[in-house]
Amino acid sequence: MNVLINVLVFVALAVFMEYVAWLTHKYVMHGFLWVLHEDHHRPRHRGLQKNDLFAAFFSLVSIGLILPGMLYHVGPLVAAGLGMALYGVGYVLFHDVLFHRRIRGVRLKARGAYLQRIVRAHRLHHQNSGKEGGISFGFLYAPKRLPTSRKA
Repeated sequence: MNVLINVLVFVALAVFMEYVAWLTHKYVMHGFLWVLHEDHHRPRHRGLQKNDLFAAFFSLVSIGLILPGMLYHVGPLVAAGLGMALYGVGYVLFHDVLFHRRIRGVRLKARGAYLQRIVRAHRLHHQNSGKEGGISFGFLYAPKRLPTSRKA
């Protein structure tokens, strides 16, 4: 039974993180912490961006769940942290490697309708370089019906 609970927590957190990311992206990154996200929409160089602090924050939360879970043998905490970590790996592979090509020499292609759809959604998001008026705030999910412009 414990294994089933841990698997369910792991999967639930990996999926739930897209909702957390969407809310954070729309209301925090494009809200009161735009000062940290702005350089991502207006990059001046290929190196680290202030925006990377968001990924670092969620990595620390993930580690903050995994470590005590392992130390005190609390499987659901470990599973939750690993679910967050899995989402983080997906985020880095899609957002930083495939879409923004931030890692030199590593090129991934959007093969398949699903990846092409989230690439298109993120491209629509980056049509707007400002704090206001953005669309498509998800990272690993995009609806089948995407708006055709940021006015939608």
